[in-house]
Amino acid sequence: MKNKIPGGILAATLISVSLASCGDSLKVVETKTEETMVAETTMVSEETETAHDTLAEEDEYIVNEAASKDPKVVLVMAEVNPLNDTICGKMDRKFVEAVEEISGGSITIDLKGSGIFGSETEVVDAMLDGRGIDISRISTFVLTIYGAKKSVLLSLPYTFESREHYWKFVNSDIGTEILNESEESGIGVKGLFYGEEGFRHFFTVKDKPVLSVEDFKGLKIRVSNDPIMVKMVESLGATAATVSVTELHASLQKNTIDGAEQPIVNYASNRFDEVAPNLTLDSHTLGAIEVVISEDSWKNKLTDNQRAVIEEASKIASDYCHSIAAETENDTLEKLKARGCNVIDIGDMAPWQDACRAIAEDNSKGNLADVYAEIRALT
Repeated sequence: MKNKIPGGILAATLISVSLASCGDSLKVVETKTEETMVAETTMVSEETETAHDTLAEEDEYIVNEAASKDPKVVLVMAEVNPLNDTICGKMDRKFVEAVEEISGGSITIDLKGSGIFGSETEVVDAMLDGRGIDISRISTFVLTIYGAKKSVLLSLPYTFESREHYWKFVNSDIGTEILNESEESGIGVKGLFYGEEGFRHFFTVKDKPVLSVEDFKGLKIRVSNDPIMVKMVESLGATAATVSVTELHASLQKNTIDGAEQPIVNYASNRFDEVAPNLTLDSHTLGAIEVVISEDSWKNKLTDNQRAVIEEASKIASDYCHSIAAETENDTLEKLKARGCNVIDIGDMAPWQDACRAIAEDNSKGNLADVYAEIRALT
């Protein structure tokens, strides 16, 4: 796919890829997001050119003949993660593939990965301001910044007991209610579908493995600048540290911090196991994600037929994410073990859940209490 960048964001894109434009030079992409960013060495130009060619499987799609006759439109989609080796990137590419095939070519999605357009909040700001981005994959908690109050429930520690629990939520009425909240609240974006990037786990430097809650005492753990994440680390007995992801590898190597937390695939992609080889599988939160489209693009760039295509492709992409997430995570875990990573299983999660229980109670009061109870009951 030939990627054409709208004029309004051309300058930012040129700055982002300039280091990669000379021969086969590599660049470290600073994505600057807090919950899902992956800062790693990647060949951006090659990745965007080959994104459509490397999906593990191909589906056969039925073309929407009515949509295929509609005026052609190009939509720009942003992703903070690399496109080829992450759950999010694979899900995005499946969505693009389905949209373009089902629409018979009347819709083209220009998918840009590796945080070319900045952090998730920067991308949403650009969408709301009409600055050239139509669609983005974001963490659900980001929407709370813009007034989607119920989304905070999805990032509370130990809300989802399993991956199956999360997908029951996705396919439930309450899942649909929270997906629609951003549109109904007048934020300016419309939720298209859910996905996930796996459970998040703690990892620590060589001499400080965490086998129990007691092992957090005295540790300095990097988390995102999110009150819930900060409170979680403090509740477990550690000190929360603010370090950018682009500095995280070096900070762990220098022992200025003792650990951090990420989904397994992101942990491996960033090679954090080289400097923090103890991976504690505590599954404190599941990386719940959404793909959203700006309401302006939804209402004014697409026909009714094309909107139907987007909705059909959304279901395909969400189901695809569900189908690959566990396998991708398990394969990555085996590779980590082969690289010498010390993978620590937690047998009794009760002390961890007890330590964080007040966080859920404090953030699910009033009108949110019944909603949270409904989510928890879906196990």
